[in-house]
Amino acid sequence: MKRTPAWLLCAAVAAVGIGTGCEDQSAPSGPPVFAFVTNNSSDFWKIAAKGVQKAEAEFGVKCEIRMPSSNSTGEQSEIIEALLVRGVVGMAISLIDPVNQKDIVNRACERMFVICHDSDAPDSNRRCYVGTNNVNAGREAGKLVKEVLPNGGKIMLFVGTLDAQNARERRQGLLEAIEGANIEVIGTRTDDTDRQRAKANVESALIANPDLACLVGLWEYNPPAILSALRDAGKAGQIPVVAFDENAATLQGIRDGHIVATVIQAPFEFGYQSVRILKALYDGDTSLIPENKLIEIPVQIVRKDNVDAFEAKLSELMK
Repeated sequence: MKRTPAWLLCAAVAAVGIGTGCEDQSAPSGPPVFAFVTNNSSDFWKIAAKGVQKAEAEFGVKCEIRMPSSNSTGEQSEIIEALLVRGVVGMAISLIDPVNQKDIVNRACERMFVICHDSDAPDSNRRCYVGTNNVNAGREAGKLVKEVLPNGGKIMLFVGTLDAQNARERRQGLLEAIEGANIEVIGTRTDDTDRQRAKANVESALIANPDLACLVGLWEYNPPAILSALRDAGKAGQIPVVAFDENAATLQGIRDGHIVATVIQAPFEFGYQSVRILKALYDGDTSLIPENKLIEIPVQIVRKDNVDAFEAKLSELMK
């Protein structure tokens, strides 16, 4: 059944003189407007934006794509506040800090349809999560680490922040996968999405730990930062690197033999499916949301033997 728009309900109630708290809303014109909010502005999200645009055309809606310039909860929360003022009817968001942003997300849930993508806020009132099962993705990365360190060794992890649900879950999955394998995680360095700091973290780790046997980048820009630091230190190809996502430098690193493999998500599907779900909710259709409210999009492993085929497919999506 087609959902009655909120502005029409407000108008009907106002006609009989009952206060609603929605007197500031005006009747929308044109197609419904949704928002797709990311947690930073990395190249990963350019792929997701293509999925948003495809769904926008296919489902006859308008979408605003908002990318914080930094991994700042303050900036992202300001974006949410602005969207509330704008009166968008639905939002898909990758929360930077789901614990400390819970209140503002719940406030948004009172005014619009809210779902999470990429990084969940399971304790909020969001309708569902669409994206990677990050614990499983972390396990895949852990398997790759075990593959390159059959006799064990010391490794270090690099990521933007451990406040994000996806970062914590990837780390958790990796730790589960390497349990009992004589592999020691000697640290997890965070950089708050500062690219210079991401590289500096690797540089300092290499100096402080000359016996590092493997480096793991958990977010899209971390593997390129790792590669850059290794090249500067004259160690590219000497210390195995396990990666996440499909940054162009990461894919080239795989070709060059400097990166073992990368755990690839499907950001295009994050964008497309988010808009598809929001449109269904707007139309009163909840059938796309499973009972557990988790819509998992599988990962794949890209290695040297399939990197060219993967990049060709990615180029088609980006057209």
